[in-house]
Amino acid sequence: MTKSASLLRVCVAYAGALLVAVVWLALGPSTDTLWLDTLIADLLATLVIFGFSRVHHNSSFYDAYWSVVPPLLLFYWWAQSDGVDTLRFWLVAVVVLLWAVRLTANWVHSFPGLHHEDWRYPLLRDRAGRFEAVADLGGIHVIPTLQVFLGCLPMYVAVTRGGRDVGVIDAVAFVVGVGAVGLELAADTQMHRFVRERQPGQVMDRGLWSWSRHPNYFGELAFWVSLALFGVAAAPGESWWLLVGALAMLAMFLGASIPMMEERSLERRPQYQDVVDRVPMLVPRPPRRRPADRADT
Repeated sequence: MTKSASLLRVCVAYAGALLVAVVWLALGPSTDTLWLDTLIADLLATLVIFGFSRVHHNSSFYDAYWSVVPPLLLFYWWAQSDGVDTLRFWLVAVVVLLWAVRLTANWVHSFPGLHHEDWRYPLLRDRAGRFEAVADLGGIHVIPTLQVFLGCLPMYVAVTRGGRDVGVIDAVAFVVGVGAVGLELAADTQMHRFVRERQPGQVMDRGLWSWSRHPNYFGELAFWVSLALFGVAAAPGESWWLLVGALAMLAMFLGASIPMMEERSLERRPQYQDVVDRVPMLVPRPPRRRPADRADT
């Protein structure tokens, strides 16, 4: 199947998921709690994507869901709220839209078509054995949906709570968010260039990737921290839980995403061990010098 035909099918799946969510919000029973109503709609939409994944035997149908849903949540929550500072909403909206456009565009650029599936998904299903469908539904679809929703809850607080003027914390959140998107964009651009030009066995240790083995993940984490800061700016009294979503993202990166990526890189390119020895895993800093470099000084 060509890339264009694959993207068309993915778009049909997402249109169907959005339709189910909208119908539920319009006609389904209400919990009288805005965030809970949208969570239910979000999970129903996820089930639609899961259905397409199973029919096509490809769970990469879900990949773009991560970046498509947060802007929809943001604008729906804002439309349902009253008396919220318009400036704060647009500060949040700019950050979220920049993030969503960049991440979705990067996915489209990297997506070869439905003949390809993210290598992590078959691995997860194979490890689950006869419970592979449960692992597919839970681990690849539902849990990421819940995690993203949790990360978006500070955004919900920011656009549904009124009474506090835009201040310094909002400014910091905006700078962190835009900076995070810029960092991810630069990291993506450098990686795409490397993939086009690399020689067999060569490992990436240039540009931002010489300061962090996963600068894209660091930028992603900073984005979720920026949303948490917007929530803190709107409701300082709830600061105790507003960082939970960002911490959940950190746990995912450190506990699953990064270890899986590192293990695969070492298996395919043993030279990657040199990068591991010199370059920090997540938080950027200058790389350590090679022993030979130190001996020359």
